[in-house]
Amino acid sequence: MHPVRSRVRLRAAAVAAALAALLLAPLPTARHAEAAATLTNAGFESDGTGTATPAGWSTYSAAGQNAASFTEAGGHGGGHRLSHWSSAAYKVETYQYLSGLADGPYTLSAWVRSGGGQNSAYLALRNCGSAEQRTDLPVTSSSWIRIVTPITVAGGACTVSINSDAKAGNWLNVDDLTFTPGTTGLAVRGVDLSALKKSEDLGGTYKSASGTPGDAVALLKNAGANYGRLKVWVNPADGYNNKARVLATAQKIKAQGMKLLVDFHYSDIWADPGAQTKPAAWQGHSYSRLRTDVYNHTYDVLSALKAQGTTADMVQIGNEINTGMLWPEGSTSNWTQLAGLLNSGISAAKTVSSGTQIALHLANGGDNALYRTWFDNAKAQGVSYDVIALSFYGYWHGALSSLQANLDDISARYGKKVLVAETAYPFRLDSEDAHENIIDLAGELVAGYPASSAGQSAWLRDVMNVVEAVPNGRGLGVVYWEPAWTAVTGNGWDPADPSSGNGWENQALFDYDSRLLPAASRLAHR
Repeated sequence: MHPVRSRVRLRAAAVAAALAALLLAPLPTARHAEAAATLTNAGFESDGTGTATPAGWSTYSAAGQNAASFTEAGGHGGGHRLSHWSSAAYKVETYQYLSGLADGPYTLSAWVRSGGGQNSAYLALRNCGSAEQRTDLPVTSSSWIRIVTPITVAGGACTVSINSDAKAGNWLNVDDLTFTPGTTGLAVRGVDLSALKKSEDLGGTYKSASGTPGDAVALLKNAGANYGRLKVWVNPADGYNNKARVLATAQKIKAQGMKLLVDFHYSDIWADPGAQTKPAAWQGHSYSRLRTDVYNHTYDVLSALKAQGTTADMVQIGNEINTGMLWPEGSTSNWTQLAGLLNSGISAAKTVSSGTQIALHLANGGDNALYRTWFDNAKAQGVSYDVIALSFYGYWHGALSSLQANLDDISARYGKKVLVAETAYPFRLDSEDAHENIIDLAGELVAGYPASSAGQSAWLRDVMNVVEAVPNGRGLGVVYWEPAWTAVTGNGWDPADPSSGNGWENQALFDYDSRLLPAASRLAHR
């Protein structure tokens, strides 16, 4: 759907080549004589349809392109919205200057949507007495998404700015802005490093963006990561992701000053919604014995981590347990038993360290009905936890707007913080090894996000923006899945088969020359 193509009244501008040479000039304070301490006409309802400069706002453009900014019918919360669009390439800014503000932290919130394709499209807070802050608009098509931009005001004034540097036909909509005291941010900007130990042992190497060899954990930490996630299998065929190897990588993570998230699969191999296979050593055990197994295994790993000075800061009791764990005893078809198994793991984790946060982790992060059903049952069974963790891969789990709706709902419904514990995106489609990549066709991609370094970076940026916008500070953070799982011979997906190959190297944060990709810098997140 194109929401603004019909606005043929808009004037054409100079040719795109001429526009590309022009930059928006700094905003002179003299333009803001009518400034107030609160946003005026924040829902663009004062003027009706077709107003190039809405009441309370100002417009600045390159080459007389003011008409590329206008109001029209079809708002998020009311009858109208602000749109940027033109039939020719354009640069335009719609802005409002606020004064008389008390100094301190503020957050700009806005509902936005965009067809993508612009050179840049973003909200900005500038002239606020501190460094300018921007939030890029995600590619959403017809779906509205709420984004936030925090700033610290010093000097009592700030400019709220909506910006487009766009090609012919590019569009965006903005509506229902607020500018309120308080701040936002993400406490967790994580990376899953479960495959790293095996990669290094088999000769895998890593480089900075400029090509300088370095330690993968240090490179990701310096890019902005502050959490490392490690999965734990009970007795895997290759001996990796077991207690000993987790202890070794945990030391590297903590040595970089990062925090540690431990992800218990309660299996010898991958656990996910389609497979929750009991460890071989636990086969044939009764339900009561399985509860003891879960407790002892959890306690054993976490107490060993604590003993070496790398106490887990957060623990997942199970991995993508949409359908339960330790089938069949712990299936969601028997919630009483599933709750008993979960509570055994939780009890062990809290016994080792009462300050460790407990996360319960499902996949399909855009499926609100799933999350309501699952966590309603967990609540009814008295399962105690701190964080709701989600996997969200846009090529499988729906639109960003669905993720946002689910995060908003479950964080409020259960009073918990929410964490996207897994996300990733390809920077190319071809494979570096002989194994077919999980995502390798253009038709599998998310619309508006190409398989390129820019597309990968934009995806991580936009997922982080959505989590940051969860109300009441309940958006905890994002973990990028397996950024260091590059194509190293022997480090394949199947721990029992060294020749199995890796289907993920095109979604790592290191390219096929082992150089750190631009998306890694998104982990710094402001």
